[in-house]
Amino acid sequence: MSLNWKRILLVIGFVAAVLLLAYLLYFFLLRPSVPITTPTTTNQAPGTLPGTNENANIAVNANAPGTLPGANVNAGVPGPPTQPAAAAAAASTVASGGLTRSTALTDGRSYGSTLSGDGSSVQFYDRNSGLFMRVTADGRTTPLSDKIFFQVEQITWSPDKGKAVLEYPDGANILYDFTTKQQVTLPAHWKDFDFSPNGNELVFKSMGSGEESRWLSIAGADGSKAQKIEHLGDKDASVYPLWSPSDTVVALYSEDKDFDRQTLYFVGKNQENFPATIIEGRDFRGQWSPGGDQLLYSVYSSESGFRPTLWVVSAQGDNIGQNRRKLNLDTWVDKCTFSNHTTAYCAVPKNLPENAGIFAAEMDSSPADIYRIDLTTGLKSLVATPEGGHNIEQLIPSADGRYLYFTSKTDGRLYRIQLK
Repeated sequence: MSLNWKRILLVIGFVAAVLLLAYLLYFFLLRPSVPITTPTTTNQAPGTLPGTNENANIAVNANAPGTLPGANVNAGVPGPPTQPAAAAAAASTVASGGLTRSTALTDGRSYGSTLSGDGSSVQFYDRNSGLFMRVTADGRTTPLSDKIFFQVEQITWSPDKGKAVLEYPDGANILYDFTTKQQVTLPAHWKDFDFSPNGNELVFKSMGSGEESRWLSIAGADGSKAQKIEHLGDKDASVYPLWSPSDTVVALYSEDKDFDRQTLYFVGKNQENFPATIIEGRDFRGQWSPGGDQLLYSVYSSESGFRPTLWVVSAQGDNIGQNRRKLNLDTWVDKCTFSNHTTAYCAVPKNLPENAGIFAAEMDSSPADIYRIDLTTGLKSLVATPEGGHNIEQLIPSADGRYLYFTSKTDGRLYRIQLK
């Protein structure tokens, strides 16, 4: 059989042509380009940006303060000198209207803090140990009694700080005398106690099972000789047991007048017919001046953006309702205290949002400044901003005016600042 050389040559030629075409395609289109090495420079033509990953090995300095990223692209070229940070303002040892040193006197939370009978130390309840303690201005702590009281919820001190009514979560009430170490059990349906000026009597709400058996009442401090003063009915929330230092008024009662105002009535223990006064707002909270002739109180209204605002009014005898003045400080009266007949200290939140009066539990969270108020002239002055940014819950001035104690709502501890 003879070979067909013509056909074989055609096949070989076809294969060779295909291989040649493939090589040409690879050479011109698919082969990796050979990099061209040229001198490298960091300068770009005007109006152009460096390409990606160009100058990748050039050292770059960290950005100096106040410069934009990439400002120092050349190694060894110093940036602008770094400015030293401003020193933190130093806290003053003695209050002078600015940042003031605050000294912690307790390691844990203190409850029911009040000035001791000696006028210089503070006594409080330590819930962790169950003990009532006394702490001096230099931090020395001693127990008031070796008796342990478990889970006391509410504490009401007598004026001389020798006795206290202790209320428990289960409704149990006792009166304990820290001088004689004697304890008296009070009825469980009594609540909202306050002592008479001499500490021998109590005013309270007697809450029977039905509205017809609910009364504002008074009794001896040991619970004896209880007597009814006024029928409460369904008015429990608007009656405030608050025995005046002048021993004339045992409670206050508010009644709606219109959207923003209420009428405040003064309740005596002998059915006295005292004048009433108007209060410009709701959520009345009051505090007597030491002589009982003035009433410092807080209320909120639409005019104040529903923030609590301080007021003062004459509150004794025929002068009840006179000299009512807005003090232009937004805070709760619970954060205020009297140091004498005409001077009060108040912790005023730095930031108090609208509706704080309505939602006090949620919105009372701001650090506070401390102000002194002259209630005769209405003059207010900034006393101190305690260091630490404390949300101040309660203020307690020493009798000699040297120290101002406060409880911090932020951490629950007891602190002091020095006034002079």
